[in-house]
Amino acid sequence: MARVNIPLSNLAGNASLADPAGTAADETDGHNITGQPLEELFLRVVLDTAGDAANVTVKAGDNPPSLSAGQGDLVVACADNAATFIGPFESARFSQSDGSLDVDIDDETGVTITAFHMPRDV
Repeated sequence: MARVNIPLSNLAGNASLADPAGTAADETDGHNITGQPLEELFLRVVLDTAGDAANVTVKAGDNPPSLSAGQGDLVVACADNAATFIGPFESARFSQSDGSLDVDIDDETGVTITAFHMPRDV
């Protein structure tokens, strides 16, 4: 199956952004984020269920273009009833061949993921 795309929420200098709802986690298919340099991207993972922690795995990229992909995946433990911010990401480690970022989660119950783009020129 194809990975579920997570749309970007764009931050801008001297502006505001209403809190986006996020994308419901899909444990089976995983997720993909496209469209911006990984160094300008970060994720917010929200678990809104008690006693149900989850691991989020940012997948190592393809080599090439990711020359540092050999460092492996980044696995982040996310606590229940909390928000965890992950990123920004190094393209040399995490970029897939199309420039995107692949993310997996080991539990989809009550989990949402939001991708934020923060331009470097802000």
